[in-house]
Amino acid sequence: MAALRHQYRAVAQRAFEHAMGQNNENIMRALRDRAPLPSLLDLGCDDGERTLLWAQAAQARDIHGVEVVPSRAALAEQRGINVATADLAGAFPFEDRSFDAVVSNQVIEHLFDTDLFLAEAFRVLKPGGAVVTSTENLASWHNVGALLLGWQPFSLTNVSEKGAIGNPFGIWADGDGSGAPDPVTWQHRRVFAARGLLALHGAHGFEALELLGAGYYPLPRRVAEWNPAHAAFISVTGRRP
Repeated sequence: MAALRHQYRAVAQRAFEHAMGQNNENIMRALRDRAPLPSLLDLGCDDGERTLLWAQAAQARDIHGVEVVPSRAALAEQRGINVATADLAGAFPFEDRSFDAVVSNQVIEHLFDTDLFLAEAFRVLKPGGAVVTSTENLASWHNVGALLLGWQPFSLTNVSEKGAIGNPFGIWADGDGSGAPDPVTWQHRRVFAARGLLALHGAHGFEALELLGAGYYPLPRRVAEWNPAHAAFISVTGRRP
């Protein structure tokens, strides 16, 4: 059984990375389709590597980020990004209507107060500006399959500072969250299905909402474009009216 789990995780890790690559492409395409967006804010910018990809797609020259981990924020600053070292669980340290684009990738699932998060994203976005929010999908088929087996869904195995729990085939099932800055930041608090993420954006005033999907284990990636509601990753795009 241990050997089977090890083999599965190796395959699952590769599939996860491929799906994440497709997800990044979705974010860039969403920004490219709405460009030019001269000023961009990346919420949870990490070391800034992907922030620069978002900025290039958006044709943004004024590039900002928020990052809670000081060492990662310092790396982003070295890449020329204006970084605020702050916790996204509170108010964002920016004036109203400051940015043409607000992007967050794999961030909202780590927060308790998702209402505040989207309210702040709306507040700092200029009228007509674009929002792109990307996260794991609770309704992905691999999460649904785990629930049918009575297991913790893959996207909710990291809910304890003791490490991943409740799913023997989770990628981090034998880990302790050490791949993240700390086991508390690493935890998932709220994971949305597509309809819920769309509805939450609409409730906070965003319009022209669209859904993009990435990863569709074990089927080809194109299936996620046809049926994003059950893809591994979902991205909601919209604008502030």
